[in-house]
Amino acid sequence: MGTRLREETEFKPKPMVEIGGKPVLWHIMKIYAHFGYREFILALGYKGDYIKDYFLKQKYYEADFELHTGGERDIRFLNNNGETLKEDFHITFAETGLETPHGERVLMLQKYLKANDLFMVTYGDGVADIDIGKLVAFHKEKGKIATITGVHPHSKWGLVNATEQGMVTVLDQKPKLYDYVNGGFMVFDQRFFEFLKPGDMIEDALVRLVPEQQLAMYKHEGFWYAMDTYKDFLTLNEFWEKGPKWKIWQ
Repeated sequence: MGTRLREETEFKPKPMVEIGGKPVLWHIMKIYAHFGYREFILALGYKGDYIKDYFLKQKYYEADFELHTGGERDIRFLNNNGETLKEDFHITFAETGLETPHGERVLMLQKYLKANDLFMVTYGDGVADIDIGKLVAFHKEKGKIATITGVHPHSKWGLVNATEQGMVTVLDQKPKLYDYVNGGFMVFDQRFFEFLKPGDMIEDALVRLVPEQQLAMYKHEGFWYAMDTYKDFLTLNEFWEKGPKWKIWQ
């Protein structure tokens, strides 16, 4: 619902808030697609119809197209160069409830997953210049049930260091912190569902994996940013104008 982003989310779900004229959800999907992962299952909740409508009508709004009205209705989509527009996503739209915790949403999607396959999960508000291929390879190498991506968050406040005499030696405005947080971009095997229960957040199941030594962390030292507040929305759009580091696709 993006309650801390109410200026943008009153009429749309948080993943549909736009960066550079495109929903943040689209940016996330483009990151995965760049590494060959084009099959997506979207767990819909708050204003899920908005997401369906966007992908169903996206080409009509964003591309030039030719329409033949005589006989059978024939539409040919074009980009601005007159070439056929291509965006190869295979999307399953799954209604998972208005206020369902996101762990339970994943549990509800199990029926759409291929048996014995690995699957990936991420949140609908974070972008990164992460190498998904290396993430998956790391997960397979470790052989654990789950791998999360550790990222360095930025402090929302300036950090200050001072001498014992009270003289400031460092004044760092909103620095990147050394600690890691779960930045999304998670990989699981099917055993994860044995640890996931109705009513769970994803983190509830991850905590259960820790004593079993079945949770690994892939350290991403590059760019990562999550859209949590209206200021984050403005910052990401500024990044887009100046050259977005997460835009790894052509």
